[in-house]
This record gives sequence, structure tokens and C-alpha cells, in this order.
Amino acid sequence: MINIYKPIGISPLDAIKALREKNHEYKNVPITYAGRLDPMAEGVLILLAEDEVHKKGEYIKLDKEYEAEILFGFETDTYDILGISQLVQLTGLVEDIKKEIQNIVGETSLPLPQYSSYKIKGKPLFMWAREGKLDEIEIPMRTTQIYNAEFLSSREINEVDLLAEITEKINLVKGDFRQEEVLENWQEVLNKEDQKYFIVKAKFNVSSGTYIRSIAYRLGGILLGLTRTKVGNFDIKDSVKIQIDIYP
Repeated sequence: MINIYKPIGISPLDAIKALREKNHEYKNVPITYAGRLDPMAEGVLILLAEDEVHKKGEYIKLDKEYEAEILFGFETDTYDILGISQLVQLTGLVEDIKKEIQNIVGETSLPLPQYSSYKIKGKPLFMWAREGKLDEIEIPMRTTQIYNAEFLSSREINEVDLLAEITEKINLVKGDFRQEEVLENWQEVLNKEDQKYFIVKAKFNVSSGTYIRSIAYRLGGILLGLTRTKVGNFDIKDSVKIQIDIYP
């Protein structure tokens, strides 16, 4: 079992590739990952090698801890910044969001993001979305446990700085995730230099299979950043950082 730190922009498979390239003892060893992290997310990624690959099911079931930055005033088709965005009316202030975060604790049903790897009829949801065939399926809700939700901080940001932050993160993403189209869309939406938005940082302890993007959506925002800080008892402070040479 290898607890590595996955940076923003790459997939778990890219992380495995980088591990093999930098550690030749793993070149011909079977390796898998237990618990996917989206390209826009970073933090703890559990890799399993040799005979440990057969215990993947046990690792996947472990609870998770995340720290999330949630941006308000927008919605996207991915529930994070790597999606086609549009402005929405703010329905509350930071104090209201604090209360909503506290109230979300417990068993809840959350919508699966339409751009996710969850499979329906053998095909990932993001493929149904890309092919424009979402009207042919019913996207299920997922029942999950949110054990703890804690407001950490908030900050205000203007459109110029927000666009710069979004652009920097999206430019790190490897692979085809509509980056060019998404960035053009953000440039069109963020065109008022004097407009400001607020970002809330929160910590969530959740059961396996919980999409933090869906929690952000339920709270009325989208994910600006996400760090997985724990998988079971495996902590981010013990994660191994590997050299990544496969950025675009």
C-alpha cells in the first residue's frame, strides 16, 4: 500500500504511470488505485501493488475526509470550475452558508454529477453527457453519510483574480476535459472587473462514494478546489509526493 499525494490536473492512472517511471522496482508490478480523485482534486490517493491489489474492495469502503473551497454565484454542468458556467442569483450570505453546512450532517441523498465516472448501462455518465443523450437515462440519487461538516473560513474575490485562479487550475489539467471551451466560457462570464464573489472553505467527513461536488451543489455553489486529507486512517501528512513530468 502506497499513500501518495496526487496533484491537481492528473488522473489516478497518470499517478501510477509517474510512480512506475520514477521507481523502476514497480515497472512490472500490478498496481491499482483505491478511490478515484477527479483531475481538479488533489491529496491522498491510495495505490495498491502486488498482492495488495486483491484487497481493493476493502480500501474503497474506507471513509474519507476532504477540505473544499466552494465558490458561490455560479453553477456549472460539472458542479466544479471545470464545466460550462453561468451566473446564478446568490440566495444567502456567508452566515447562511455556515448554517447550511451544519444542517447537511447526517444521511442524505445527493445527485450524481452528470460529468462523473458512474456507469449507467455500462457507459460512464460523462459519456452520456458528452453525446447529448442525458435525456435517454435517469440519473440516480446516491444515499450517503456526512459524519461531520465544519466551516473553516471565507474569502472574497474579484472577477480578475477569480479568472486568473480558474485559468491557472484548468491549465494544469491533462487530457480532454473541454478545457478550451470551458476557459472561453469563463472569460465570457467573468467580464465585470468590479464584481466580487465569496468563497467558503469547509471540511467534510463522509462515507465512501460521496461526491463533494454534489455537496457543493446542494449548498448552492461549485467546487473551486478540493483536497482529500484522509482515507480511513491514511493521512495527507504521510503522503509521498512523486515527481510528475506528464503535465501538458
